[in-house]
Amino acid sequence: MRKATSNLLHTAGHHSWLSEVRCAKYGTASALTKDRYNVQRGNYATLTDRDVSFFEQIVGKSRILTDAADVEPYNADWLHSVKGYSQCVLKPKTTEEVSAILKYCNERLLAVCPQGGNSGLAGGSNPVFDEVVISTSLMNNILGFDSLSGVLSCQAGCILENLETHLEKHGHIMPLDLGAKGSCQIGGNVSTNAGGLRLVRYGSLHGSVLGVEAVLANGDVIDCMSKMKKDNTGYHLKHLFIGSEGTLGLVTKVAINCPVLPKSVNVALLGLESYEKVLETLKTSKRDLGEILSSCEMMDRESLQAVEDNLKLRVPIKDCPFYLLIETSGSNSTHDEEKLAQFLEHALDKNMIIDGTQASEPSRIKQIFELRERLGEGLLRDGFLNTYDLSLGVKDFYSIVPDLRDHLKNFSNVVRVSGFGHLEFMGVT
Repeated sequence: MRKATSNLLHTAGHHSWLSEVRCAKYGTASALTKDRYNVQRGNYATLTDRDVSFFEQIVGKSRILTDAADVEPYNADWLHSVKGYSQCVLKPKTTEEVSAILKYCNERLLAVCPQGGNSGLAGGSNPVFDEVVISTSLMNNILGFDSLSGVLSCQAGCILENLETHLEKHGHIMPLDLGAKGSCQIGGNVSTNAGGLRLVRYGSLHGSVLGVEAVLANGDVIDCMSKMKKDNTGYHLKHLFIGSEGTLGLVTKVAINCPVLPKSVNVALLGLESYEKVLETLKTSKRDLGEILSSCEMMDRESLQAVEDNLKLRVPIKDCPFYLLIETSGSNSTHDEEKLAQFLEHALDKNMIIDGTQASEPSRIKQIFELRERLGEGLLRDGFLNTYDLSLGVKDFYSIVPDLRDHLKNFSNVVRVSGFGHLEFMGVT
């Protein structure tokens, strides 16, 4: 079994930091992944009409795609950097259908590629060869929400933004937020252990996911759909599937603990003169903002320049070498705004920041976060986009960006090299 979908706009799922190289279009997904990277196909069977007929018995004709034009979007990633040549996409609706498909493919030695929203930037959701694509897009039912415990149960194909909208009606939110929330699916988020913008506040999915259901390659169903926040009964197999990227099984259901919707949200966009100032400000924000700090994003000037140039979005503060986007969320607006104001005053007095703006109105918060969430889109407009997702020690991490710029300085087709990401993520991997 190949990797499951990588459903994060910063990529692929497990992103701590993105070091980006934008080049003029010297290549697109017209080149097959197997040829570009010289990958050899394994000793798997080739799809036949008899196989398609068997799949029709499981999901019906209407949920099988075999026409080349219909299958094409599933073969390539959002960046047009990888491309397979699958001839068949299956769209199961239930765990039982997934089990029957995988059992048959395992016995027939047909390679498969699970795929969710196909919004990842690492190519993990796309076939390399002619794998059968198993799309979870129709496994999109919300199974239930317990407003007392805050536990949501749903199928793996539920789109993250739809889950967030559903929870807001009950006074809760999802513990993760991604730029790709309008298309990424919770099954892919879990399979890649996606972090996103709220990781600094709510931690990784290893802490938020209470249970999973998954189907193994031979069709066996592993039911670990516990909804208990404290469960000491034996091994916690769910952790094996969180971040396993489909190598152990295809996640079909998820139970996840959802925080209460904050009553007060504030955002500050800060400009800084050096990466050292970024680190100093990060340390101060954790100390001064404490329990209300919910997001901390760093962007360099090159990244935001692409958003300004290509998407015509306006950065509301003056040009600076680095930017920090800090969000706070809590239950008391007066208390939260006072803490944020004191933090900003201290940062200015200590010359940590050059410029900044603060927002508490939903419309202005959305405009500021749009700068961060649409970075990938803005950078892609430059041409061919190479995205490298790295997790390194936070103190020295940004040094890789100028090093890469120096390494590529003699390549005429390189438009820009930049870095941005979730600042709190940094850790050695």
